[in-house]
Amino acid sequence: MKKKKIVVLGFVGTKLDSGKGQARWSKWRPSVGLTQHEDVVIDRFELMYNGNVETLVKQVTADITSVSPETQVIPHALQMRDAWDFEAVYATLFDFAKRYPFDPEHEEYWVHITTGTHVVQICLFLMTEARFFPGRLVQTSPPRSADTTAGTYALIDLDLSRYDQIAQRFSREQAEGVAFLKSGIATRNAHFNAMIDEIERVAIKSKAPMLLMGPTGAGKSFLARRVYELKKTRHQISGKFVELNCATLHGDGAASTLFGHIKGSFTGAAADRPGLLRSAHKGLLFLDEIGELGLDEQAMLLKAVEEKRFLPVGSDNEMQSDFQLIAGTNRDLGEEMAAGRFREDLYARINLWTYALPGLKDRAEDIEPNLSYLLAQVGEENGEMVRFNREARERYMQFAMSPEAVWNGNFRDLGASVTRMATLAEAGRITEKLVDAEVVRLQRLWAAGTRERTAPAAVDIGEVMGPEAAAQLDLFDAMQLVGVIDVCRQSKSLSDAGRKLFGVSRGAKSKPNDADRLKKYLARFDLNWEQVS
Repeated sequence: MKKKKIVVLGFVGTKLDSGKGQARWSKWRPSVGLTQHEDVVIDRFELMYNGNVETLVKQVTADITSVSPETQVIPHALQMRDAWDFEAVYATLFDFAKRYPFDPEHEEYWVHITTGTHVVQICLFLMTEARFFPGRLVQTSPPRSADTTAGTYALIDLDLSRYDQIAQRFSREQAEGVAFLKSGIATRNAHFNAMIDEIERVAIKSKAPMLLMGPTGAGKSFLARRVYELKKTRHQISGKFVELNCATLHGDGAASTLFGHIKGSFTGAAADRPGLLRSAHKGLLFLDEIGELGLDEQAMLLKAVEEKRFLPVGSDNEMQSDFQLIAGTNRDLGEEMAAGRFREDLYARINLWTYALPGLKDRAEDIEPNLSYLLAQVGEENGEMVRFNREARERYMQFAMSPEAVWNGNFRDLGASVTRMATLAEAGRITEKLVDAEVVRLQRLWAAGTRERTAPAAVDIGEVMGPEAAAQLDLFDAMQLVGVIDVCRQSKSLSDAGRKLFGVSRGAKSKPNDADRLKKYLARFDLNWEQVS
């Protein structure tokens, strides 16, 4: 392959490149020195200048020709209003780049950033980074000895993957940020890891609102706090982390809690209250279960997010608060918006960066690393190291990864489970007996939760099996069947529903067949899975 020509684009240095008489050859001149290196041949030098420096340009051109006859010097007079004005310099260089006949297939471009005003150097960097100048930066330095006036040069490739030292440092800092968001837990779920990678980049670069979606206990609050701590270590925010679960807000107190109030604005307002938005000034506000906010509070919040201004309850004077918002929800806000319970404009504002945190069932491979992390955390809090013996750990993991473990409360369930076992462990050792007892406890908790979620009024068995057949049922059978049908409708399959319905008794069977048990139960009423699901 034919070697590409090397073309330098740079400004004449009105001070660094100057010199009179024979004495000029005893000093380092960056533009001339770049063409004096024996290891490189500059085929063409596009020498840009501004102002009345034609005499200097002619001298530099002649000197380059004398030391490097192979180099063609082409002067370019650029008309800049002010070489220290960013807008003027960038506009002039942009016009030059648009006109210049770049030929990257046959020519390699070096953009010289040692000469010119500081503004010129910065703009050359930006133009090269944006690929308006399709080349690499070249930086020259004075000679390290008196034997030569050529000096030294270094090529800077803005492709970080090729500029090893910068790339390694950048990758290391990004990896540290990702690990920080995950609290150092070596998670194995590919989707979760990719999501955290993106959240790390967004957290560092953006001040826009972020929406975290996911079931209760998936870690929304934990992640929001870690984002806050990451941004604070990077000096991007200086205020507090303020957290509120909007499900705890009721009636007139909702607006007061968020936006504050003035004394006497309503009965019981004995003193001024700043409100949580004001408390989050220069910090981060995490509003969990934002779907629980009333429509009036949603409208006030939208203005506060967009304009950084809001009216406290009872006040005519606006307050200001420059906060970043992270919202959390376990609801589908799109459905809430369609039902008229969530404002479309607020949803559009907070929906720029939306992330769905998977539940523990969808991150089964992450149970083990989280188990180790939680054990270490409990041990640190209690001042005692706690460990599983090998058989106990295997037994617990076998259950935790099985279909029997529904993990309704997600990571909260896992954290509570570890805390219980660690507390009951003798001499810091979790045994098989403790694991077996904990498994039974979890099954009972989840079974109770399933019973609480089955609402008899939610199912009309007359519609399912026909009014005549429903009328022939005893009240006992009717109420039981309603509960079973409701669980079926919340389940993905016959087997999934069976596991939920027989979660406790199946533990006593060596080969439980939940799907068959449920199928036979439905058959008693001449029903099948397709009819009830």
